[in-house]
Amino acid sequence: MTQKERDRLAALKKAKDGLITQRQAAEEIGLSERQVRRMLVALQTVGDKAVLHASRGRRSNRSIDAGVRQQAIVKLSQPVCRGFGPSFAVDYLREEHAISVGRETLRGWMTGAKLWRPKVKKLDKVHQWRERKTRRGEMVQWDTSEHAWLEGRGAKLYLIAMIDDATSELTARFARHDSTEENLRLLWSYLEQNGRPLSFYTDKASLFQTAPKVWRDQKQLPRDEREPSPPTQIGRALNELGIVWKAAHSPQAKGRIERSFQTAQDRLVKGLRVAGAVTLEQANAYLEAKFLPWWNQTLQCVPASSENAHRPIMQGQDLASSLSLVENRCVASDYTFRLAGKLYQIDRSSVCTGLRGGTVRVEKRLDGTLAARFRASWLTLSRCEPRPKATAVAQPAASVKRYRKPPPPSEAVRRSMHNFLGGVKNSIMNAGQNRPGDLSR
Repeated sequence: MTQKERDRLAALKKAKDGLITQRQAAEEIGLSERQVRRMLVALQTVGDKAVLHASRGRRSNRSIDAGVRQQAIVKLSQPVCRGFGPSFAVDYLREEHAISVGRETLRGWMTGAKLWRPKVKKLDKVHQWRERKTRRGEMVQWDTSEHAWLEGRGAKLYLIAMIDDATSELTARFARHDSTEENLRLLWSYLEQNGRPLSFYTDKASLFQTAPKVWRDQKQLPRDEREPSPPTQIGRALNELGIVWKAAHSPQAKGRIERSFQTAQDRLVKGLRVAGAVTLEQANAYLEAKFLPWWNQTLQCVPASSENAHRPIMQGQDLASSLSLVENRCVASDYTFRLAGKLYQIDRSSVCTGLRGGTVRVEKRLDGTLAARFRASWLTLSRCEPRPKATAVAQPAASVKRYRKPPPPSEAVRRSMHNFLGGVKNSIMNAGQNRPGDLSR
């Protein structure tokens, strides 16, 4: 019995004994006089239980059968459900096993069965809250997440994503590499679906910003007077399409897409596990058919303004040309230029004034084709195949005479030479003793 119920019981007993009126008792306990009269009748029949609710201790009419609870716990105890949270587990049980249960009810079941434990987040730094943009397409955050999306079942994948700052509408795709080409493919898909946003908000990765190089003669100059660095391929494409690029100075500044990656690393990983995705194609199929529709239906919010800030793609804007890898090449006197170690010939029909010695814009398209443009004219190209080099005929190797050491003399030869040399020595000594004029003779 709570303290409130004890106060009600004391007031009812005072009214029963006639110490106070029923109206005074009703004012004291905050009920109507009719309710006080009913409680006084119950006080005479059931005693002090009159102040307790009649359904206390009884099973709720909306309670779920224990068999359903046991079935849900068994399903969530399987290895494929490892790490499921209550929100994702509710959708999993409803879609896969036709078990309908509330999220908070399932949270209590999973906590009791030790299948889930809430995470305690520590607040390290306080970052100032920034209000959302008011219009859809006013600013889109763009980033890539590197994570074990397939949990070792396949090749390593990267999730490239774009999220609208005003509505949290998500656009994403998996890729094998976080390269310029893959980011341009996602940008192409976004532009075709929505149009051109006013700005993109990214980090300072090398895909979006060239590392600044300061020469010796410019170190003494202020930053505003230094020579600017050339744009990257993505920066050039955004500039041609009239889209502003903004750089974030910290991960917290683009926290909307960072938090979306946290959700994806929890829910998307488990969804890919349940779907059995092992390849890039299967991962993208689940992402487009399941995860993105769930996100945009559940987590997308209504912007403050109904105006759409996206702008249509104009007729003069060629996405295939802008969203390509562009390089400038100088045309030689024979109307050729080199690219990636290969020689290309400009067709005679495309030759115009100023082309020889001029600079052409060479575009490597995302579909693998090559296009070149000089001023406003497109050029017809052909690949110059290198001539095969003549193979030298192998000449037979000339015989080389090598000096061979003679074998050592035999024992008989050595003895005869020793005797011969000894005889020569004795004859020389005898001839010296018999010289004329020798006084000793």
